[in-house]
Amino acid sequence: MNNIKETIVVKTHNLGFPRIGEKRQLKFALEKYWRGEASQADLEQTGKELRRRNWRHQSHLDYMPIGDFSFYDQVLDASFMLGNIPSRIADLGGAELDHYFRTARGRSAADEPACSCVSAGEMTKWFDTNYHYIVPEFDNDSCFELNAERLLSQLEEARAFSSESQDSQPKPVIIGPVSYLWLGKARDGSNKLDLLDKLLPVYGKLLEQLAQVGVEWVQLDEPLLATELSSEWRHALRKAYFILQSAAPLKILLATYFGELQENLQLACELPVNGFHLDAVSARSEVLKLIDWLPSHRVVSLGVINGRNIWKTDLQAQLDWLEPIHERLQGRLWLAPSCSLLHVPVDLDSEDSLDPEIKSWLAFALQKLQELETLAIALNHGRESVAAELAENSAAIAARRKSMRVHDQEVKQRINNLEGSLEKRCSAHTARADLQKRRFDLPLFPTSTIGSFPQTSEIRRARRDFREGELTEDEYRAIMQDEIKRCVKEQEQLGLDVLVHGEPERNDMVEYFGEQLNGYAFSRFGWVQSYGSRCVKPPILYGDISRPEPMTVEWARFAQSLTSKPMKGMLTGPVTMLNWSFVRDDQARSETCLQLALAIRDEVLDLEQAGISIIQIDEAALREGLPLRKSQWKDYLDWAIRAFRISANGVADKTQIHTHMCYSEFNDIIEAIADMDADVITIETSRSDMELLDVFDSFQYPNEIGPGVYDIHSPNLPSVESMIELMQKACERIPAERLWVNPDCGLKTRSWEEVRPALANMVAASRQLSERYTNL
Repeated sequence: MNNIKETIVVKTHNLGFPRIGEKRQLKFALEKYWRGEASQADLEQTGKELRRRNWRHQSHLDYMPIGDFSFYDQVLDASFMLGNIPSRIADLGGAELDHYFRTARGRSAADEPACSCVSAGEMTKWFDTNYHYIVPEFDNDSCFELNAERLLSQLEEARAFSSESQDSQPKPVIIGPVSYLWLGKARDGSNKLDLLDKLLPVYGKLLEQLAQVGVEWVQLDEPLLATELSSEWRHALRKAYFILQSAAPLKILLATYFGELQENLQLACELPVNGFHLDAVSARSEVLKLIDWLPSHRVVSLGVINGRNIWKTDLQAQLDWLEPIHERLQGRLWLAPSCSLLHVPVDLDSEDSLDPEIKSWLAFALQKLQELETLAIALNHGRESVAAELAENSAAIAARRKSMRVHDQEVKQRINNLEGSLEKRCSAHTARADLQKRRFDLPLFPTSTIGSFPQTSEIRRARRDFREGELTEDEYRAIMQDEIKRCVKEQEQLGLDVLVHGEPERNDMVEYFGEQLNGYAFSRFGWVQSYGSRCVKPPILYGDISRPEPMTVEWARFAQSLTSKPMKGMLTGPVTMLNWSFVRDDQARSETCLQLALAIRDEVLDLEQAGISIIQIDEAALREGLPLRKSQWKDYLDWAIRAFRISANGVADKTQIHTHMCYSEFNDIIEAIADMDADVITIETSRSDMELLDVFDSFQYPNEIGPGVYDIHSPNLPSVESMIELMQKACERIPAERLWVNPDCGLKTRSWEEVRPALANMVAASRQLSERYTNL
């Protein structure tokens, strides 16, 4: 390495690593445990093996994260570490892990007695991602008590690993106290910040315990700094860190991610911590201010590798930008991904069937850590020390920019020719509702489901065999049609009013459509965690989008032929297709969304032409695409709602358009949701006890709505009485004639043994409600 520049070393670290394993080992271990087919010791052993594998992958870093592994959710882990367990669960018997899973899903294991099944904790989206967390529950009497045994045990494991590898040092990763309160809900309407004085001593004890076992650095995540904060929350941050600075003799790295800090940047620089991590992908414009404002003895950690998308980083461009910063900061500069790598798949090298050209443009978690290492070596020893790696990276970046597979002039021309009339229905909803009421003649409180029915092992096996060539197309179609017949028969026997075909042919609500659109590519093992054991495999949106041929018409037409009841055509909306994909980063997301909207519009019109009279266009991910700052919401909602309207509004007035949204807060975007002008919207409300409908006290939502009454993410059986109670709460806010009764999400993750009685109870609840309110 002659003539290689030597300088003060840049340090590298990571904010978090995917916990599910390259082949979803955690998912399968969890589900075996929940079914009673594995012991707690078996589950703990799988966790230990996954943690060790993850640390091995990160052993070249100066600091590797500890505490990022979780059996369900890191926020739920924090609640248990802080002793904040809901009383309805804490009062039950059983081990801590039983309480943990009851909070997450309402039940610990399949053989658990009914008396131990409780309401699960509310679940919602983690900032603007597709990851879901279990919402901490507070009230005015909430107390906290430290139980750091699990974190300390993982730290001990990591120290043993580090002593063997003699490489990376453990760095505990913990949700900061202010963000923890900010993420939770006060069930009694009390002020969450009143709990800060109770919470800070527990964090202080935690830092003391970590210092006692020799921890040098601890990472406290305060992502709320990327949001608009009131003076009370800003004061809480100052108070918290001025108190914690003297709690223990260790160093605090304060971490933020997902956005710019803007007016909170100066506050962040003033907090008495030893280092600060900034997401330099989404807040690059603030880096120089951070360096100028942060005291000169503090570490500056820059998140220079995108932790939320899978495109390769342009390493030469990053070095052009980083070298002057390194020259200025010297040993104070740390490099990391922008955020936890939880949001990307584990290893691109596992992809043996992905198109080689497209694969060359990508980087999963392991490859992102390799990019990080390359940047650090180049800064520490000169670019010539990694010349081969930089040349390979530059070639891939250039090839992607020039590829003819990315750009389609016909698609771009269609976007340029868009007319405003495409966004509008022929008539207002009141006129449409009259036509639709006469056409469908549905009872009061009509029942339906959200789309999917149980994906049995037989269905998954048939799809796999067809994909691998072991079934002919005709054989596969016959199997799927038999399953559709079964779904239709089951629904008719249950007495549902509006039916669905059950979606047996669909692997995923985004991937299924992406496979039939130009501009998408797909991985085999590109899994990321959505919540608990639920993993998704986002498709890779790399180029301009178009629809070569109809995608769902054949299946919908067949299903409708089996029944005289209305059969919903089921589609995924353009905004959800966008937000649940790994999206190209070479053009505006709004442009890509419009391309998706036109493709979905073509499918909607073909379904209507085929005789499908109710079409559901799911926008489950509308909310999660919102910028973290409300001041930026309007721009996003303008183009997102426009995209939905373009996709939906080409149909006749007598055709009923439904949409569905799940596990999000809607109160502050209700006007935008109304602007979608869907005839019926279904939303998740069961876990929130209809709290999400509070907005209808002040906002007169004009269209029909189906508040979910059956929490499909819990194995618990909802009773008729509980669903009636939920719908009565809905009736206090919304006229009965505009209410539907439905589950809160699709049923693919449940079994038929769970679904049949739950839907039977739901139909019974609907009929009782109909009798009760018809006679009023």
